[in-house]
Amino acid sequence: MKQILAVTMFNIRSIPARWGISSVVIVGTAGVVGVLVAIFAMAAGITSVLTKSAAEDRALVLRTGASGEMSSNINMEQRAVVGAIEGIELAAPELYVVADIPKRDTGLPANVIVRGVTELSFELRPEIKIESGRTFSPGRNELIAGEKAVAEFAGVEVGDAIEIRGAEWEIVGIFSADGAAYESELWVDLAIGQSAWRRGQSITSVRLQLESPAAFEAVQEIIDEDKRLNLTIVGETEFYANQTEGATQVIRVFGLAVAVIMSIGAIFAALNTMYAAVASRTFEIATLRAMGFSGGSVVVSVMVEAVFLSLLGGLLGAAFSYVVFNGFTVSTLNQAAFSQLAFEFEVTLALVGYGLVIALCLGLFGGLFPAVRAALQPVTVALQRE
Repeated sequence: MKQILAVTMFNIRSIPARWGISSVVIVGTAGVVGVLVAIFAMAAGITSVLTKSAAEDRALVLRTGASGEMSSNINMEQRAVVGAIEGIELAAPELYVVADIPKRDTGLPANVIVRGVTELSFELRPEIKIESGRTFSPGRNELIAGEKAVAEFAGVEVGDAIEIRGAEWEIVGIFSADGAAYESELWVDLAIGQSAWRRGQSITSVRLQLESPAAFEAVQEIIDEDKRLNLTIVGETEFYANQTEGATQVIRVFGLAVAVIMSIGAIFAALNTMYAAVASRTFEIATLRAMGFSGGSVVVSVMVEAVFLSLLGGLLGAAFSYVVFNGFTVSTLNQAAFSQLAFEFEVTLALVGYGLVIALCLGLFGGLFPAVRAALQPVTVALQRE
């Protein structure tokens, strides 16, 4: 252990003298970790914004067979039956439709969710807060916009008027939802929304406030057994978890593919660098072994040097991703909701730790063969070459 510590400290202290070669490992590893953390921060941001939309004591009622709110259809009679079920505190009827509004950055139209709601929807979601202006007045072509919708779409400010479904809608307020997906939506009066989208008295979902999470199974059993309803209840946590899986699966697969390709390049860069470092110090290593240092201490010291350089690169890459991407707001198409979903990149400690593990593995693989070569080279031959 004394030999290993002595040789390792000697190698690390001499890194500044070999900074040009060593920087190849650091930069290569930083690129892999930086890209990997940034891509997975995107998936973490989508997961976070959808998870914040869910509560354990809330649920949705949809038409049986519907894949989401967009494809669901419920009449008001069914809503009334659901609202009378024991175990339900609130039953808020809602309309979930799509409108085309130009985006701020491109000017091209993109889908935005327009949600028809009543006062019950606000009561059911205490996280909804009016940040500026006021809420809409029932019976009027007025709407309130989520903060992320304001940032993503053009002409969505308090006092502006936008055209939807051939009519002008005045924006009277901007609301926040504690970072939830609702912030990417526009909210209107349910009755006006039904008229504008020619839905009659139909709605797309009923949001439930349960007495407690434990009441879910009893309510589910009643809904399943009532043949008049033909409805399905799903907890908000499960509903948004399904949307999260669909929205992030492609990102994760793409991220892993990019990481694997870049990791192969980084490993070869580390191999070349460590081979060059070992070759340039042939006489040093041979002298140490002639002085009595074992081949094992040389192997470990070269491996530690490679891991040390890789971890420096990993920290650099993770720091770069945090400074540049953490909190960066973008939008993507949520396939499950068929609309734009605005979210923020989230560089979490777990992602940083994951990136450092990748850096550690790159260092181990990159330093293994050069370390073995350094230990196996004959001492007398190495000294004679010098």
